[in-house]
Amino acid sequence: MSDETPESMTIVAWSGDLDRMWPTLILGSTGAAYGMRTTIFFTFWGLFPLVRDDVRITGKNAMTKALAGMNRPGISHMKLSKLQMAGAGAWMMNKLARDDKVASPKDLLEMCLELDVNLWPCEMTMEMLGLRPDQLIDGVGTPVGAATALSEMSRSQVNLFI
Repeated sequence: MSDETPESMTIVAWSGDLDRMWPTLILGSTGAAYGMRTTIFFTFWGLFPLVRDDVRITGKNAMTKALAGMNRPGISHMKLSKLQMAGAGAWMMNKLARDDKVASPKDLLEMCLELDVNLWPCEMTMEMLGLRPDQLIDGVGTPVGAATALSEMSRSQVNLFI
């Protein structure tokens, strides 16, 4: 086994759930801190944490607006994938993290930006759900398609699907 750090890592973030986005951002920021070229491709619900917290409703028609209403976008509004308990589950996880001095997803996302992690929103998902680039946080890359993500993955030594 080699002690060398891989040169690059690509993560596909398909879920915007708190308990999936947290490890995505921990691994992304850690890889970048170790000097790895790191890319996170955000697709489907995984794209919603990249929406600015002050954007309440996204979408281009009644159906996509209803989806955003049921699944509020923004890094500060993520829910747990299970044990949601009307919001108490996410609150409990965030409190445990604060008490143990674990960086919040919002802080981890800022670290990723500072460490030059490539944050790529999925172009097809943006079009399908009616998300506009101006609704995303500053520092996010230009929307890309699956072919660009696959090309990046083909050059990465570490590929994760979270």
